[in-house]
Amino acid sequence: MGQGQSGESKHVTTEQLSHELALKFAKRCFTPLELYSFQDVFKSLAEHQDHIAYVKEDTIARFLEIPDIIGVSSVVFQMASYLGAFPFGQDAPVVLGFEQMIMVVVIMTERYQRVLKKGHRDRTKLLFRSLAVFDRKEHQKESEDDSGDKASVTEAEAPRSHAQGFAVDAATNDEDEEDDDDLALAALESLDAIEVFRHGDAPIAQASIPSDNLKKLIMLLLLIAPLNSQESLARHAERLSGENLEGLRRTADNILAAFVNVEKFPGVKIHQFNTVIPISFPFLFNGFNPLFEHFLFSKNIDFTKRKDGSKAPPVIDPQVDQPLLPQTGEILDLNVLSQLSFFIPGETLFRRLRLLYSGGDAGFSLGSFETRVFNWRAPTILLVSGNRISDPPTGGQERAFTDTLHPKRFPDSSKSEHVVFGVYVAQPWRQTHKECFGDSDTLLFQLEPVHEVFHASTINTDYVSFTKPPSSHSGISFGCPHPKAKQTAGLSAHVNLGAVSLMLDSSFEFGVFTHNYTMGGGAFHNSQTRRNDFQDRFEIESLEVWGCGGDAEAEQQRQRWAWEEREAEALTSRRTYLQEGTIFTKKLS
Repeated sequence: MGQGQSGESKHVTTEQLSHELALKFAKRCFTPLELYSFQDVFKSLAEHQDHIAYVKEDTIARFLEIPDIIGVSSVVFQMASYLGAFPFGQDAPVVLGFEQMIMVVVIMTERYQRVLKKGHRDRTKLLFRSLAVFDRKEHQKESEDDSGDKASVTEAEAPRSHAQGFAVDAATNDEDEEDDDDLALAALESLDAIEVFRHGDAPIAQASIPSDNLKKLIMLLLLIAPLNSQESLARHAERLSGENLEGLRRTADNILAAFVNVEKFPGVKIHQFNTVIPISFPFLFNGFNPLFEHFLFSKNIDFTKRKDGSKAPPVIDPQVDQPLLPQTGEILDLNVLSQLSFFIPGETLFRRLRLLYSGGDAGFSLGSFETRVFNWRAPTILLVSGNRISDPPTGGQERAFTDTLHPKRFPDSSKSEHVVFGVYVAQPWRQTHKECFGDSDTLLFQLEPVHEVFHASTINTDYVSFTKPPSSHSGISFGCPHPKAKQTAGLSAHVNLGAVSLMLDSSFEFGVFTHNYTMGGGAFHNSQTRRNDFQDRFEIESLEVWGCGGDAEAEQQRQRWAWEEREAEALTSRRTYLQEGTIFTKKLS
């Protein structure tokens, strides 16, 4: 029976297979109510020409409330026009009819996983293809190399592409990338039509995402990162004006820098895309899920009407009306919060962060840090920003700090003067006396000027140390060997910095981030994109710690603070009582 189906499928057109897959997706990926809503939404949005119903770019942008100011509508439409052709990318771009939009929504909401059990990879490569353009110059060069002379490659002879091409100045090594798309293969296998896959989709190594398009998409992803299901994007319109908009652009630039140096290369290749996303942006595209789920909820359907004609009380999500960030910090704002959600699950961040410590308010000292942070019994996020120290240092304090570091200095990581680093610490903070604390969930990261996440190693466990005087080189460090109890003869006067580490001195005046690629990594893994030695020495401008958790964690901390306050008052009362008793005794004598 299987052989018969396979033999028949050779004579089936790609249009017929696409139709069959769309029906399969609609039946198994949508509930009956969702499918009914989708049909109603599509009907309300569709244009008609020659008996063909389809949706246009501006219609999709208006329905999803994509803001015009960031200019991303054409990028989203390009993605949809490619995904609508799934699994036959060579047919893109396609007119977005009913069946094509089923493909788009199923892929953008990741519901394809309900059907394509063997599509074990995520949609990253498919999204890359939907964003990329085909580099015809590179293809022509390869054709010339293969033929030994200048072969003329006409547009008709070149593989089809879903967008016009552009030239990439320098290509990365993509030899290890396969052209096969796991999701497309799984889709065709589910239809018993695997043999029709290998048809002329442009080789992925010859494709590249224009940097400007990727930046626009990143701005949109930053906006939609906190969206809940059915939540309107218009609710976050305040992030698109004035300083908020400029901050959104700056954050997008920092994220784009993780993929490509825009001063040298005009686009992002598949090798960079596949290398950066799993490490630094595993949740980058999560915002597409609630955004495209809007197609599954029709405003023309009254979901509150009961069978008896009465109306059910509206379901209100208590979280929606709570602010995404109860208060902004000197470093953390809504844009940086969305940036964090690209590698820390959003459910632990949005509406759940509380400012525990800010150096500008509480004072830059280990004591105030300890008082305000150590009672939090849930994960925390430390953020530190500063400006680069000149080389050689100019002020006396700068020179004193640099004297504690090894005289061999690595180059700066970038031309930018301003830097932002951070650490996600899953365990409660404590003072360390002999060994570091933390676990493999600890994350060391840079947010500005280049976004990158350095994951913890399981071999070296020097994750976090918090040491106070008289320990040598006291302060807070991440990825550094624990400082010795005290300075003794024969020990180096220089701080022992880890291969990938961040160290803040005891006065919170200066910090240093080190990436010793040559050493081969320590408590945190080396960068996979910046394979060189660099070091950023900076004067601390802002330092803050945010607690991850809800009301239960906050109440626990409040009770702990109240207990400590009562203990302190009781201790003061006892001391006063003893002092007054001593004075009274002396008077009697």
